[in-house]
Parts: sequence; structure tokens; C-alpha cells
Amino acid sequence: MAARQSLYHLPLTLAEQLGYFRQAGVAVEWSAHGSGAKALASVLLGQADVVAGAFDHLFGLQAKGLNYQAFVQMGRTPQLSLGVASRLELPTPLALKGARFGVTALDSSTYWMTCQWLLQNGLLPEDVVFVEVGSSAAVADALRQGAIDVLCNPDPVMYGLEQKNDIRVLAEARTLMSTRKLMGGAVPGGCLFAKTEYLQRQPEVVQALSDAVVHALKWLQTAGLTDILKTVPPIHWLGDRAIYLGAFEKLRESYALDGVIAADAVANAWRAHSRLPGRPSTARMVLAQTYTNGFALKSKNRFIA
Repeated sequence: MAARQSLYHLPLTLAEQLGYFRQAGVAVEWSAHGSGAKALASVLLGQADVVAGAFDHLFGLQAKGLNYQAFVQMGRTPQLSLGVASRLELPTPLALKGARFGVTALDSSTYWMTCQWLLQNGLLPEDVVFVEVGSSAAVADALRQGAIDVLCNPDPVMYGLEQKNDIRVLAEARTLMSTRKLMGGAVPGGCLFAKTEYLQRQPEVVQALSDAVVHALKWLQTAGLTDILKTVPPIHWLGDRAIYLGAFEKLRESYALDGVIAADAVANAWRAHSRLPGRPSTARMVLAQTYTNGFALKSKNRFIA
């Protein structure tokens, strides 16, 4: 996974802290990376079995003839925002031509969202300079020190920069409404995915992972801020629990309700993704093969109120 301490992976943190993985009978060993692209690379190299990352990675995998499927959804939005350093004058978006854009990694969800925004504002990806900065709290220093001019990252990092007036948000895909505006419709966010062969070979493990995540999503629906503070380790607050809770409140509606992936959201995500330069043609993409709801539906039925 990337950015383990970010709110992007809150359902996994809750499943671990509340003992839901243990209850489901599975032991999870985390391997943290600076970006979703690097987390994916670890699976491709055989260093991990399951990826916690953006659904859009599956389009690239299928285009390369690699059979991977998402099996439980954690977020209903990309849970990202894009902001420009407050020190910069920005009369129009075109003034950012040649600017340095910080993303977690190339071919990551932060890169894809940034490209969507550029295309919508009359710029091409090659009109700017992309800088890989990861997703740790250190990216704030890169912005403040002028190493980058614009940053796309998850929360609570971005929310913290907003609250301290270090950035002005240009676009976001945090809420359902802002995501529809940027992406042209609902899209799936973070999910767990693995090689199809692994899902078939280890169905009990996959079901246990799905059960734990859906259980955490169910808990999250009625959790108050005090519950969040009691459950999430302080190290995740990045030194400011007020900012962490503020960021959580902004993202609350973005978390999945039952882990099930919606077909129309996948179709919307592909329409947006296919507009990016260098994407494979629609004719080569079989969207139904990028995910399965078999595990999440069983989990949903187990945790019906």
C-alpha cells in the first residue's frame, strides 16, 4: 500500500485496530510504499499478494495482458486534491505552463487526476514538469521550499496545507459532487486487488480480507470523531489531531458503504482514463474483467444491520 498513514487507507487501519482482520482469521503483513504505483510494482515482482490502491491501475494491467481484479472497494472517490502554492500568482490555469507539479509517482492516481485537470484547462501533460514526491508529510516541505509549485496528494497532507494557507485548491475529488465535476461521473476509488489466479487459489484469504474491510466500513458509518481518535493511532494524525479530524469530516461521505463496486462507476472511470495520452483503445478493454463482486457481496450479507 501507499501512504499507510493517509486517510485513503483508513478502512484498513480500522480493520486492523478494531481486530477485524483477526476475527476474520487472517494475518496481514503490511508493506508500505511512497505511491500506489510502487505498491503495484511490489506485487508484480512477487513481493506482495494484494495491492491496496487506485482502481484505475487495473486498466493498465489489463491492457498489458495481466489478469488482476479488484475484489472490495474502500472509497467511492479518488480522495485526492490538487493545489497550487499560495506564493504563486495565478491569473489563469494557462499560467502554470512549465510549472513543477508534485505527484506521488508517475502512473499513479495523483498523476492521472492532475492530467485530467490539465486537459480540462487547455494544457497537456507535457506542458508541465512532473516531480515524484511520494505521499509523506515531507511533501509539505517540498512545496514550501519551492521544489514544486503544485501538489496533488491525499489527505490529511492536503487539508493541512489548506488550513495553513500554503496552497489554494484548484480541483478536488474528495466528495461525491466534486468527483462528478472533475471526472464526469462517479468513479471507484481505493480498493484491494490481486492477480485473478490468486483469488482463485486463495478464496478463503480473499474472503477474509473482504470481510474485514466491509466490517470496518460498516463501523465507519456510525463512528463519531471521538471514536476515530480512540481507534486511529496518533502517529496517523501527523502531529495535529484537529487537522486530521477536519480532513476526515471532509472525506466522510467518500468511503464505500458495503465494498461492492458499481459497474457504472467503472465505466465512468474508464471513459475518463481513456482520454489521457497513451491510454489503450476502448476496444481492448473488457471492463467486467477488472473486478469481481463475489467476495464483497458475501461480506455485505454478513454485516447487514
